[in-house]
Amino acid sequence: MSQNKTSCLQPSPSIFLVLTPTIFVLLWSTGWIVARYAAPHADPLTFLSVRYVTAFIIIAFFAFMVNAPWPKGRTAVAHTLVSGALIHAIYLGAVWWAIKKGVPAGISGLIAALQPLMTAALGGWLIKEHVRPLQWMGVALGFLGVLMVLEPKIVQSLSLSNENETSLGIPIIVNCFGMLSSTLGSFYQKRFLGAGDLRTITAMQYIGALIITLPMALAFEDLRFDLVPETFYALVWAVIPLSIGAISLMLIMIRKGAVSRVASLIYLVPPTVAVQAWLLFDEKLVFIQIIGMAVTAVGVYLSTKRASS
Repeated sequence: MSQNKTSCLQPSPSIFLVLTPTIFVLLWSTGWIVARYAAPHADPLTFLSVRYVTAFIIIAFFAFMVNAPWPKGRTAVAHTLVSGALIHAIYLGAVWWAIKKGVPAGISGLIAALQPLMTAALGGWLIKEHVRPLQWMGVALGFLGVLMVLEPKIVQSLSLSNENETSLGIPIIVNCFGMLSSTLGSFYQKRFLGAGDLRTITAMQYIGALIITLPMALAFEDLRFDLVPETFYALVWAVIPLSIGAISLMLIMIRKGAVSRVASLIYLVPPTVAVQAWLLFDEKLVFIQIIGMAVTAVGVYLSTKRASS
């Protein structure tokens, strides 16, 4: 009976291959918008702590309702907690803190775009994942396309930084550290959590994230969490579409495919954010960005293309 329930909940391979990457990119690209939207109303680590608790309660309730099996044994639990700390606590904590300290979204997006390069470079060493020359070409093209998409924002951000004379050195380093943590977390997930129910694994990962984030919030923040509609809207979006939807899709893709191919989807996030800003906030979309989107799409296609049989 449990096997029948599980099969009903899982999409067929064809639907997974076609829809999952697209939905993941559309959801994941809203993360930077939520961070900026919530920043005036809540301290970043405090907001993330509330987000992790809320996500755990919702996912754990659903897992208990369907009688999903939980990780058993100290080793399995430890692996789940560590992966949660890497993927959620350190990565999101670093990005949100850096944005709060003034790192522009364009710079943060460019740092995130380094993840596919890092993943391709470390894949063979950490999990013996071979990256073919065609995939390397795709990774390079994808990064070039992201540079073109973010070029106007990067130039604007650098000029504003020079005018304000505010040092962003430490926040940018912290942002880079978060990107590295996300990369390592993906490898860790692939190597040590290749089996088990993803619903309960995801719930336990938020406990691992909370173990790191909450003490940091208590130590370094005023625990500000304004009870205003904006904070509530940001929390709802951060929990349901992002913490539950996008993260679940990412874990499914990591389990079913190569880590390097999953990481390459990050290249599509800055172009998607640029289009969203154009549609929602009437931000300018210049010619170099449009060309960059096309270059990025080609790069992602090459880097995610499976070897022919």
